[in-house]
Amino acid sequence: MKKVAWRSPSNIALVKYWGKRGVQIPQNPSLSFTLESSFSEMQINFAAQDGFDLDFYFEGKANEKFKNKIALFLKSIEGDYPFLKNIYLQIHSSNSFPHSAGIASSASSMSALALCICSISEAFGEKLKKETFFQKASFLARLASGSACRSVYGGAVVWGSTSALPASSDEYAVPLPFEMHPFFQAYKDTILIVSASEKSVSSRAGHALMNTHPFAQVRYQQANENLLRLVEILKNGDVENFIRIVENEALTLHGLMMNSEPSFILMHPNTLKIIELIRDFRKQTAIPVCFTLDAGPNIHLLYPEKETIAVQKWISEELVNFCENGYYIHDRIGRGAMLIQ
Repeated sequence: MKKVAWRSPSNIALVKYWGKRGVQIPQNPSLSFTLESSFSEMQINFAAQDGFDLDFYFEGKANEKFKNKIALFLKSIEGDYPFLKNIYLQIHSSNSFPHSAGIASSASSMSALALCICSISEAFGEKLKKETFFQKASFLARLASGSACRSVYGGAVVWGSTSALPASSDEYAVPLPFEMHPFFQAYKDTILIVSASEKSVSSRAGHALMNTHPFAQVRYQQANENLLRLVEILKNGDVENFIRIVENEALTLHGLMMNSEPSFILMHPNTLKIIELIRDFRKQTAIPVCFTLDAGPNIHLLYPEKETIAVQKWISEELVNFCENGYYIHDRIGRGAMLIQ
């Protein structure tokens, strides 16, 4: 058998995508920071044969649930990748972070899978330029898990058509076509694990709630406007408005969940306590820390690299008391996916 392997990171959205239409098309554009240390590694051993067969191992153990999910996805794309009709795939996947850690494992794992499929396609004769290869991988990753399309690239990444970026698309993500202001280039992200329990509602179900949400159209307009502003902020280094938009986006996401039908409260009491402490710390020290959240209780604490010592000391002395089992993960903006030789 031949083999291919990719490492692909997770990402944290600053402007949230919430609500979709058609086949994984976002109702509004989103912007994320790609992480560095929180990643999935996937190796696929493959060989041509009569018919399709698949074995899937996660952390060294066979996993039927993931196997079936991946098999369905591969079946859905075999029209564009006919070699999938007659192939054996032995997939080995692992994460650098634990399950339910507030890090999007579907983003990292499905982007790694998409990159592997594109590499296997090349092994069967398709030759692509580097830019086209990653665009195609982002397109495939989107079909598997929407936000996964952003994990293919490093730095700040946009998914969804927006006037801020002429090259943007609803079908794949694009990295920002300019160098971010130095203030944002080495941003840190510490994930504070308030709860490692499984979420009360899946992201898929959460997106579906937007189909009948009374505030849906206003939300989509707000997200478009926030993305336009944030793209400019990443150019000019306006940290005050960066904080305002990022925190507003996080609280808007949770507000939408709370006033949907049915409604869900995904934040925990310690989530709210940490938010209060972040705002107090920022006011008292003038250190520009801020927070964002995915659709769950765990907080991503964002801060500039030059403030690492002071912020991480504060985390270990105070915020740790509000984390489940004192658990948190230090991360930072990363370089994107990489081929494992």
